[in-house]
Amino acid sequence: MSVLDPQHLISAFGLFGILAIVFAESGLLIGFFLPGDSLLFTTGLLVASGTYLHQPLWLVCLLVSVAAIAGDQVGYLFGRRVGPALFRRPDARLFKQSHLTRAQEFFERYGARSIVLARFVPIVRTFTPIVAGVSRMHYRTFVLYNVIGGALWSCGVTVLGYFLGQIAFVRDNIELILVGIVVVSVVPIAIELLRARARNR
Repeated sequence: MSVLDPQHLISAFGLFGILAIVFAESGLLIGFFLPGDSLLFTTGLLVASGTYLHQPLWLVCLLVSVAAIAGDQVGYLFGRRVGPALFRRPDARLFKQSHLTRAQEFFERYGARSIVLARFVPIVRTFTPIVAGVSRMHYRTFVLYNVIGGALWSCGVTVLGYFLGQIAFVRDNIELILVGIVVVSVVPIAIELLRARARNR
């Protein structure tokens, strides 16, 4: 569970670890279970309190945005290169066809906007850029929406955590808040696993 504990990850790996996790969750198949939302929110909290992170907020937001955008670029290029073969890949411990199918449905429903919207949906945000690549979405269009979505998500969630971290109640109960964030970040993954199990049955 320490892998899903944002404060543990930040205390152990610092800003470099945050960037690596955001990159992996944004564009690598193995990153879907990582705590992206809760990690960024906690990053904002800790920047506000000066705990573990001592960089200015603007620099953290900039670097996290770059990591998120770069991750999606890798996901898009991977999907474009692998193509339809990815949909024939058998289920493995860290890869489920149901995740890819869900992302495809999301992409088909919202079109180019899905690149922005998926940023705020756990699991879907990992697979949507891959589906965009498989679907041969126009590269310039993808880059535009990727930059917008990556910046909105990275800066928005981090800044939200930063300002909430300056509220006395949140600052005085930061451990309780972090536990709540971890629980909230795990819930979507648990729901998706239960849905996949129900579909299999």
